[in-house]
Amino acid sequence: MVNLEWYRTFKEIYENGTLTKASIALYASQPGVSVHLNALEAYVGKKLFERTSRKMIPTEDGKFLYEYIIESLKKLEIAEQHFKKTTQEKNPSLNIGMCSEMFQLIIEPEISKLDFDLVARFGAHTDLIKDLNNGILDLVITPKKQNEKKSLVEYVPFSKERIVLIAGNKTNVTKIEKHIKSKNLSKLEYELLQNVWYSSSNEMEHFRRFWFENFNKKPAFKPNYILPNITSIIRCLNNGNGLALVPDFLCQEQILRNEINLVWEGKVKTENTLYFASRTDLKYKKELDTIKNIFTSKMK
Repeated sequence: MVNLEWYRTFKEIYENGTLTKASIALYASQPGVSVHLNALEAYVGKKLFERTSRKMIPTEDGKFLYEYIIESLKKLEIAEQHFKKTTQEKNPSLNIGMCSEMFQLIIEPEISKLDFDLVARFGAHTDLIKDLNNGILDLVITPKKQNEKKSLVEYVPFSKERIVLIAGNKTNVTKIEKHIKSKNLSKLEYELLQNVWYSSSNEMEHFRRFWFENFNKKPAFKPNYILPNITSIIRCLNNGNGLALVPDFLCQEQILRNEINLVWEGKVKTENTLYFASRTDLKYKKELDTIKNIFTSKMK
C-alpha cells in the first residue's frame, strides 16, 4: 500500500528542485527523503526524476504524477492545518526507540506525568538507529554507537549495564557458588551446563559475550528456553528454577525482594555503555531533556 508521506516528499522535491531543500521543507533528513522517493518510484514502477549533481529534474512521468496529485495534496494540507491548529503548539510529539524492557521499567511509570505526546517504538538496535538516521525517530536508547560521517545523530553516554548471572530462588546453586569461590572455572562451567537455561532472542549477543569473556570460549550449548524478552525470563525465574544472563538494572528489584538470586557477576565485567542517540536538528529539545532526565535519575 502506498504511503501518503511518499507523495508529500515527491511534491517537495518537485517544487524545491533538490533533496536538500526538500528535506528542509519537510523537517526531515536527506536520507529519509531519498528513501521515500525510492519507495514511491518502486511502487509506481516509473522513474520520476533525472538525478544530476545540482538538481532533480522531473521526468514526463514525474510531471504527469505531480499534476494529477497536487490539488488533492493541497486540500489535504488545508484540512490538516485546520484540524491541527489548536493542538499543534500545545502538544509537541516525541518519537523514541528502545528495547521493550527498558521502556516498561523506566518510561512507563512516568507517562501520565508527561506534558507532551510520546510515540514509542521497539525493535533491534540497528533498525532503530536506521529509523533515527531517516528522521522517523528523535531519540534511541542504545548500547551500540555508530560512527558515520556527516550524520545528524549524536551519541551521549549516560549509564552502563552489567551482564550478570541470576537464578530462580528454587535453583540449587551450592556447587556453582563453591566453584566461583575457588575460582575453578572448568568445574564451574561444567556445573552451569547441568542446569536449565533461559535466554531471549534479542539478548543472545550478551549471552555469548559473557561466556567468552569468562570462559575464553563460545558457549557450546543452546538455552532450553528462548523467550521474547528479558521481562519474560525474570517472570519465569520468579520463585522458580533455572539460570539466565541478564542486564543488572532489569532485575534489581526482584533480587532485593528475594524472588531471584544474583549468583555471579563474572570474573571480568561484561558491560555495555548506554547512549542517548538523538538528532541534532530536533525541534523539541525541552521534551528530549525530560526523557533524558527520567533515565539519568533512575539509572544512576
